[in-house]
Order: sequence, then C-alpha cells, then structure tokens
Amino acid sequence: MQQNSRTAARVGMAVLVALAVVSCSSNGTGNGGGNGGNGNGNGNGGGNGSGVGPGGETSLNSETLAAQMAAMPLAELTDAQRDGLLQMREEEKLAHDVYVALGAEYEVNVFVNIPASEQTHADAMLLLLERYGLADPAAGNAPGEFTDPAIAALYTALVEQGRESLTAALTVGATVEDLDLADLASLATAAPDITLVYDHLARGSRNHLRAFTRQLGKQGADYTPQYITQAEYDAIVAGEMEQGNGG
Repeated sequence: MQQNSRTAARVGMAVLVALAVVSCSSNGTGNGGGNGGNGNGNGNGGGNGSGVGPGGETSLNSETLAAQMAAMPLAELTDAQRDGLLQMREEEKLAHDVYVALGAEYEVNVFVNIPASEQTHADAMLLLLERYGLADPAAGNAPGEFTDPAIAALYTALVEQGRESLTAALTVGATVEDLDLADLASLATAAPDITLVYDHLARGSRNHLRAFTRQLGKQGADYTPQYITQAEYDAIVAGEMEQGNGG
C-alpha cells in the first residue's frame, strides 16, 4: 500500500538522522529530570474536553469529541482518507508505546506524563474508525506490536536508539512528534470530523514537541527538524503551550 511505502521510507531516515543529531549534540550532563509538576492531562480543560498539563502533556476527551462529531456529516471516504485514518491510529499508538518503553529507562516527567496523553490521541482515532466502520489495525495488539510492519520496525529502531542515553531518548520523542506533524499536514482533508480530530492531534504534537525540545535544552542539546520545516519548528518552540478549544 502507499501508506506502508511512505512510512517505510521514513523508518531508516528517522533513525539515522536522529542518531546523527544526538552524536553531534553537546555533551551536557544535566539530568533533565523536571519539566514542571506531574500534571495528568486534565489541566484547565474547563469543560471543553481538552486538557494541558504543566509539562505540556495534552489530552483529549473522547466523550466531547464524539458529541461534536455526531453533529457533523459523514464523509464519503476516499482511499487516501481511509489509509490516513488507519495510519494515524497506529502512529498515535507508536508514540504511546515508544514513550512507555523509554519511561521504563528514564524517570523524567515527559516520559511519565505524555504517554497517557498519547493514549487519548489513539482513542480519538479509534472514534473515527468506529464512526466510519473501519477495522481497527491496533485491535488485540500488545505494546510494541503493530499491523503495519513498517511502523513495527520504526518502533523497534526508535526504542533501541532511545535506550542509548537520555539525550537520545528525548531526541526520539522530538522526532516522533515532528513526524506526526508532517503526516497530519499531508493528510489534511475537507471532512469536518476528521479535520476536528487531526487539528487536536496537531496541537498535542506541537505541545509535546515543545516539551521534548525544552528537555533537550537542559541536556545541552538541540533538535533539528527532519519532517516539518525549520521555520515551522522555530515558530512552534518559540510559542507557549496551546490550550485549545475542545475535544
């Protein structure tokens, strides 16, 4: 499938480039152990279904999303839209599973708090699959297991890389969010329900990218974007955490 080939092409690139970034980064030895609080993602949602914790972890409320989508028309899915939904369901699971695995290695807040937020992102994608009657590619899969073999290979490579050092792990986190943002932009659609979810996922990825980048800074390291442009990345990390308006 086109989806698989696109993801597969990024497997080697993501790992090799991120490894190069780590090897060229400063040798700072900070412990990067705190990004502020132990927020659980319910933040200041204020009844609008969103929550941003003090470390940038950005959660979505499935009940609120479902209610919002219920008032929207169903789209006649194209093959590209269908493939995109399946891809993003597994890609959000990828982020969750990678961060859980790296959280077992490093006791830093980004790997403690963000996985729970990523689970709500994966749940939001499941809502879309159920709405359109699509089989869930993640059904029955244990952590680190994926239907798409390219995403499975990417999981293995990123976890192995992240276990090399805390700086490498934080670079993996930034790379995953970078990739998410590029994929969400490439999958942009006029379907209002899909756009609703994708917009919230992109907001979460921007916040998580900020969180990983700030932790890299505490290690004396920088991140160079591989998928979004440098200008887009600079604008994101210069901004404050986004609170959002629903979902």
